[in-house]
Amino acid sequence: MGNDTAGTGAATTRGPGYALLLAAGPVGKQRLMDAAAALPQLAAVPPAALLGTPGGASVVQLVDPADPQTVLTHLRTAAAHPGPVLIYLAGQLTLDHKQRLPHLALARTTPRTARYTALPWHWLAAELAQRPPGGTTVLADLVADETAWPRLSDGRLPVDTLASGLTLYGTIAPAPPKRRLAAPAYSRALAGLLRGGAADSPPFALLHQQAAAEAGLGAGPGLLLGAPVEGYAAYEASGTYGVPGAYEPQGAYETQQPESPQQPESPQHPQAPAVSGQATPSAAPPPPGPPPMAAPPAPGSAPAPEPIPARRAEPVRASASVPDPHAAIFEAAHAGRHSEAASMAAAWEQEALRAAGPRSSEAIHWLEVRADLARLAGDPARACELWLAVADARLGNGEPAGHPEVEGAVDRAHHQWQFVQEPARAHALAPMLIDLRGRVPGRRPGALEAVRRRVELLRATAQAG
Repeated sequence: MGNDTAGTGAATTRGPGYALLLAAGPVGKQRLMDAAAALPQLAAVPPAALLGTPGGASVVQLVDPADPQTVLTHLRTAAAHPGPVLIYLAGQLTLDHKQRLPHLALARTTPRTARYTALPWHWLAAELAQRPPGGTTVLADLVADETAWPRLSDGRLPVDTLASGLTLYGTIAPAPPKRRLAAPAYSRALAGLLRGGAADSPPFALLHQQAAAEAGLGAGPGLLLGAPVEGYAAYEASGTYGVPGAYEPQGAYETQQPESPQQPESPQHPQAPAVSGQATPSAAPPPPGPPPMAAPPAPGSAPAPEPIPARRAEPVRASASVPDPHAAIFEAAHAGRHSEAASMAAAWEQEALRAAGPRSSEAIHWLEVRADLARLAGDPARACELWLAVADARLGNGEPAGHPEVEGAVDRAHHQWQFVQEPARAHALAPMLIDLRGRVPGRRPGALEAVRRRVELLRATAQAG
């Protein structure tokens, strides 16, 4: 891992690496995160696996230091190392009272003394600035206190400023409720991936994406550090679970601009339940696959527009005067009218159930459409539930576990489950997902183990809370 010199992680070399693992936080009531909780798990990762250096690595742990100069000395030692370097930071981000600059809080830090008792973030950037490109990676699992989070969340302190001059990946979360400590969920997920990684594990940029997904990040209020790197989609398309559209045949859909559907005049087509703006279903079966999926939206943002899927290029089995309903449905979804879109899809599903039965390809297709609409509406739990139902229906029809449509349904269910924030919902969906993952392992090893790891992580987090 970390073998990409283009900024996706620390570069792999024949020489040994150096890792500085820093967990810090104020002593007493000011502490917001149990930062040191993840260090034993990270320390259990073989040094060579931690940095992707066949020659091994030196690993230094620094827990709750009180003096920023002590931390600076360790940073300078790491910066002077000739081989790959990893800096891991866990703790809380704060702003100094005078200049409002970001600092990493240390043991003696208080809101009034941060300028003198916390580690200035720009010290970190300055010490690592002279390192060779691609030779250094910074991983951060942080909680922002009441001085930092408002500015981060509203953009007055752009997250990009933290990554200035650094190859930085990680997460920043708001402070937990009073008298509670945040758990380093991202760090635990990352440690699990590193411990279970093979010799050809991906670089840190991709491990970051996987750890954030396993920890259930990306759909909540927290901020992710490190944008997806170029080639990540191609990496996922090679077999990672949850790839949007990875199992759709190339060219299976053509794109078109949404058209205003018109109600057909012919009475020979059965009518679905009336919904405002809804096209009328026909006896013709819908396309056998769901619309191409896209990645979940960033926190606080609406799903990005995507092409409206047209019908597959196949013989028309009913009157060509009946408009394709998919354009109207997805036009409503992308306009934010999610209830209307869901009602239209449900009406077509009911018509398919009446006409062809619950295990028919028509009914399964509309189940897939409803799952994708749930994703667009920002309801990953519902999307996961529906994709699980799709997989179960296809397996019940005798489709083999290795069939692309079956694999795609389980992969998408798994992908959506990773973004379910409510622990109770995630736990409720886990047994069926584990069952289906056992029967449909997918194209990339380790998917079932990933589900089990997240279940254990959710359980540990619940017990800690």
